[in-house]
Amino acid sequence: MDSSDDEKDGVYGNHIPKELNHNLPSNGMKFVDEVLNGQSERCLENFRMDKKVFYKLCDILQSKGLLRHTNRIKIEEQLAIFMFIVGHNLRTRAVQELFRYSGETISRHFNNVLNAIMAISLDFFQPPGSDVPPEISLDPRLYPYFKDCVGAVDGIHIPVMVGVDEQGPFRNKSGLLSQNVLAACSFDLKFHYVLAGWEGSASDLRVLNSALTRRNKLQVPEGKYYLVDNKYANMPGFIAPYQAVSYHTNQTTTGYHPQDAKELFNQRHSLLRNATDRIFGALKERFPILLSAPPYPLQTQVKLVVAACALHNYIRREKPDDWLFRMYEQDTLLPMAESLLPLEGEQPIVHVDTRALEFGFQTEQLELASHFRDSIATEMWDDYISGLAS
Repeated sequence: MDSSDDEKDGVYGNHIPKELNHNLPSNGMKFVDEVLNGQSERCLENFRMDKKVFYKLCDILQSKGLLRHTNRIKIEEQLAIFMFIVGHNLRTRAVQELFRYSGETISRHFNNVLNAIMAISLDFFQPPGSDVPPEISLDPRLYPYFKDCVGAVDGIHIPVMVGVDEQGPFRNKSGLLSQNVLAACSFDLKFHYVLAGWEGSASDLRVLNSALTRRNKLQVPEGKYYLVDNKYANMPGFIAPYQAVSYHTNQTTTGYHPQDAKELFNQRHSLLRNATDRIFGALKERFPILLSAPPYPLQTQVKLVVAACALHNYIRREKPDDWLFRMYEQDTLLPMAESLLPLEGEQPIVHVDTRALEFGFQTEQLELASHFRDSIATEMWDDYISGLAS
């Protein structure tokens, strides 16, 4: 990020938010000291994490030789500058008002911290384990049917700023400039894998194919699978809902009951897969810089997405119950009205999603994936009918 980037900036993000502008000290170090010596809630509000979590991150970055104190700026202040920018979507000009440093100094330390976090980012992304997630094992609507499910995969469009000559590929279906980001997450709101930087015009299937074939690829444990929505194909390692069947629970009214195995499957699939909505919500709430296109080079914008997801995982690991996470917790899944006797369901018809052929799967493999989904839906439906009968 060059200081000249700030000159291209508009009005948004040029000034300290009013709610953070009360009794600001005369310089940045005093401000950081006041925050870190105050209530933990103030640190969370300003630097987007608990005090102990903030100090531990400073120690990690220092011990690995990624950041060091300078004559003028300690590591704590360097990290504070970065977190203040990404946590409040501020530009260099606004942060200069608070920390009393030149734009060049702010930009340099912002980039230093960003690169330091990127250097250790892989340490914060953990692959899924072998145990059944408690979000599944403790819910009789989901267990044992989804016992081999390790998480959910979805895409999100993050606003991006690129030069006029580059805008075409980044313009998405809504006509906005974005990067198409793919993420695989667990049901306890941690990212397993993130792939950022794809142009907004790229299809979600194309981005997933890239994630599965690149050197640092998305790994699906043998015998396990992720849930995906209808933007993706039903194929080995990924179970999608049935097409042309009611899916989201908000499409149903109170007292509604599923009509057949496919509707019941889609209903419960939706309840479990909404982890992606909640994790993206928590991510954007903590790092609102992801809500608008920051005036940085494209490579920096891509790094910001990965760094934000890595920090999300780090904070989730160290302080899983902070108030930002509590906003998106779901201690109990939304109740479903399953009390009325449904209509008799038809036998599932095997449907092969030909979109998955571009992934290199054979038709036989896709048929097996379809049969596997049908077997889950059938078992779920049989138990559901038995439960009503009893």
